[in-house]
Amino acid sequence: MTDLLKLFLSKILSLHQKAWTVVGDIYSKPSGAIGLTLVIFHICLAITSPLFVPYDFKMMDASLMLSEPSFSHWLGTDHLGRDIFSRTLLGGREALLVTGVATPIAVTWGGFIGILFGLVGGRIDEFLMRIVDAFLSLPWILKMLLLIVTFGSSTFVLIPTLAFFYGIPVIRIARAATHDFVAKDFVSAAKARGHKRLTIILSELLPNVRDSLLVEGAMRWSWMLLAFSSLSFLGFGVAPPNPDWGLMISDARGFMSFRPWGVLGPVVALSSLIIGINLSADALAKALGIDRTQKAPV
Repeated sequence: MTDLLKLFLSKILSLHQKAWTVVGDIYSKPSGAIGLTLVIFHICLAITSPLFVPYDFKMMDASLMLSEPSFSHWLGTDHLGRDIFSRTLLGGREALLVTGVATPIAVTWGGFIGILFGLVGGRIDEFLMRIVDAFLSLPWILKMLLLIVTFGSSTFVLIPTLAFFYGIPVIRIARAATHDFVAKDFVSAAKARGHKRLTIILSELLPNVRDSLLVEGAMRWSWMLLAFSSLSFLGFGVAPPNPDWGLMISDARGFMSFRPWGVLGPVVALSSLIIGINLSADALAKALGIDRTQKAPV
């Protein structure tokens, strides 16, 4: 157990060292620099926005309901007289918290299971992958809504729910990447030396499929953000009066024909974050030499 812990810690250290090199490669590309700057901006905004928002996000003023943008309220006010600009600045905090925790969990458990399936192979692998296919064949929104309606929409429910359902597609990616290396001589030599499967995964396979998992994790993050906002839009995410971009869009959709700025702020904020993540993921894939167009085998 001590040897496995040392091996795991050494992999974490090497990943940390490589991360700085990859960040430099991403910034060397214009699209990557734009994308990563947008992501960092939103993260910093989520952390610091409570310190400088001009109004309390819960403060209502009946005399200002659906008012137009002004020097006092840059994006106007909503149907309850709340400042849209303040709520937009704070709207990404919950989404970034939930998805920022759920994404690494999804990539970790899905990646480990996928590597294990690829290493085991044979009929067991085929049987288990059919179970994965059965999960993937069902609409994601129905599966998540079933759990959220049953257990509630708190952060402690949303994080494991998103991590579970978005970790299942990672299994296929990790399994496909593992198939490219499982027949290599270094894996065969590790098996011949009597190494356990966990040791082979950590020391031989994980370093080779790590880059694919990093790119997949970046893409899962953007999709998870859209899923979280969709849940809030449907009323199963962030509970009012807490600000959230999806919830704000839902509240303002009935007034779009004559007060469109209620939707404009959260839409621009969410879109810029998603675009930033996607640009960063593309630059990350190029920096690591990953071909995202390659399909995973069934």
